[in-house]
Amino acid sequence: MQIQTLSSGSAQLALRVYEPASPAHASVVIGGAMGVRQDFYASFAEWLAGQGYRVSTFDYRGSGDSRPDTQDGSLRGYRADLLDWTSDYAAVIDAAKAALPQAPLYLLGHSLGAQLPGLLKNPGQVDGMLSIAAGSGYWRDNAPQLKRVVLYFWYVLVPLATRLFGYFPGRKLRKVGDLPTGVIMQWRKWCLDPHYSVGAEGESARQSYARVSFPVRALAISDDELMTLRGTQNLVSFYTGASCSIEHLTPGEAGVKRIGHFGFFREQFNQTLWPHAVQILERMREAAATRAAGVTRTTA
Repeated sequence: MQIQTLSSGSAQLALRVYEPASPAHASVVIGGAMGVRQDFYASFAEWLAGQGYRVSTFDYRGSGDSRPDTQDGSLRGYRADLLDWTSDYAAVIDAAKAALPQAPLYLLGHSLGAQLPGLLKNPGQVDGMLSIAAGSGYWRDNAPQLKRVVLYFWYVLVPLATRLFGYFPGRKLRKVGDLPTGVIMQWRKWCLDPHYSVGAEGESARQSYARVSFPVRALAISDDELMTLRGTQNLVSFYTGASCSIEHLTPGEAGVKRIGHFGFFREQFNQTLWPHAVQILERMREAAATRAAGVTRTTA
């Protein structure tokens, strides 16, 4: 594993690259969930590299190892929003593509990591996305246990705590994690809109999602405590120009009692869920090769 620093506009991103032992047959960029550090994905990324993929993970600006080095260690006054985070995602994609320009490049998006790709300015570099435990985020699409508290979170806790601290102090509150003001307030706007990001950001966002033409394959986890199947269906529906499918995954299929929103990336699934993810990536790669061969025959 290589630790690197990558420039994204004015920000410096912490990046980790996992190289396979033999030449890679594809690149994978892992887009993390809101408030989740890239080291959470380290075991999965290392395992995936062992399957022949060149894997990149990163922390969005203002989070994890991409957090600014301030005197008091806080994010007070730090300027970043979700569009900046999309730019960070794009910078990592650019770097991954530059490293292996002839190989296919796939996104593996966990939660927020499958939402932001719809806002990429250059989605043409991406050959497919595997979405894991991701939904629209609109509060009525939240799982029942979250829905009971989410309005208090958005209308009371977030505005008050953010105003008081100058950022959202999630670590102190044991909610999500520390987030820049621009990120948490824009996310609040998205989560309170019935059409989530495409509703909150308007027609430009709707058109941006529609420009995505790479295939989207989504895994919805039946016992996800944050996202519901309906939320996954709504998120996938934003990608109107893409070939999309959803697989509803239950803990029983993985031989366990619980998976949840975060469980997929735990090492206990390195012989069940993780190989299934590779199967999905390989099917996308094979389908792309078949299409390319068909085009070649047609133009020959």
